[in-house]
Amino acid sequence: MRAVDRRIDQLDTIAAVLPMERRGELAELLTDKDVETLRHLVNQGMGANTLRALTSDLAYLEAWGLAATGKSLPWPAPEALLLKFVAHHLWDPEKRATDPDHGMPAKVEDNLRRQGFLKSIGPHAPDTVRRRLASWSTLTKWRGLEGAFASPALKSAIRLAVRAVPRQRRRKSAKAVTGDVLAKLLATCATDSLRDIRDRAILMVAFASGGRRRSEIAGLRVEQLTMEAPIETEGGSSLPSLAIHLGRTKTATGEEDEVVYLTGRPVEALNAWLAAAKIDKGSVFRAIGRWGAVSHRALDPQSINAILKRRAEMAGLEPGEFSAHGLRSGYLTEAANRGIPLPEAMEQSRHCSVQQASSYYNNATRRSGRAARLL
Repeated sequence: MRAVDRRIDQLDTIAAVLPMERRGELAELLTDKDVETLRHLVNQGMGANTLRALTSDLAYLEAWGLAATGKSLPWPAPEALLLKFVAHHLWDPEKRATDPDHGMPAKVEDNLRRQGFLKSIGPHAPDTVRRRLASWSTLTKWRGLEGAFASPALKSAIRLAVRAVPRQRRRKSAKAVTGDVLAKLLATCATDSLRDIRDRAILMVAFASGGRRRSEIAGLRVEQLTMEAPIETEGGSSLPSLAIHLGRTKTATGEEDEVVYLTGRPVEALNAWLAAAKIDKGSVFRAIGRWGAVSHRALDPQSINAILKRRAEMAGLEPGEFSAHGLRSGYLTEAANRGIPLPEAMEQSRHCSVQQASSYYNNATRRSGRAARLL
């Protein structure tokens, strides 16, 4: 059996845990040791999202290494190669205009772009470079090796490169999906078609559950849902209540089971979708075929993003200004606008960082506060 075919078979054994659409390409690019490391990480029980990120970064690093040096990555990587990686990805566009050799060489750039690894124009975001170096370091340690990732020279190179090319930090979604925006999106889901019923449930559940990440919504299963006792209102009526057991999330630690709750309309929307699609087990949110057949497979995370953008366009909004992450930022922004205490909102959003969560509150308060209305 060819080495590439063997690696494809090995990648297939972890496909259920680590979904990969480009297994053939990865088998060509990754080495036997790379695949062995990925399988080891899967057996260690590492989260699927973390594994996907590590695999994506590993594929990029191997592709870059081949393009930049003509050889697969050495393990551990020497300090000089790490510095070359920084120099190829963090550079000054103004200097590049007068010095073609500054930054990533055109030959390397064309190679990566032709393979689909490089899509953006210009230098990488510093956070992307740091993340890929962190992934590189993690994969090195999982091989039982030590790298030069903590070297003063590497830290200094990153710091100086970032300082030389200041970048404005942009949110993952240009605009937050606040209550008024959500109402416009839901207005496009007004019919009794399966697609409208599903998309209404996706939007309401994702928002009301604290702005869940698109991977959490796409991966939601019926087995994670628990009906709770109805909530009695002051008017004497009752609202349906439901618990979502998230398990181990991106920010959870250890084996803790994170739980969020839905009450009222989102529960009704979710139940309507499950009933209409005749789903009583397995994936909650699924693809719908051209002729209205509901798939047995879960939506992929990117589909959640596409659904939101499509609904934004149908609502007369600019789809490029919104993404699935806007539901997460929008939930906290809306909570701030309604005067909900930050700790209470964080219990639902499951943010661990008060600094990050409070930034949405601070922005909402500053925009509507007296300091912004002196004139």
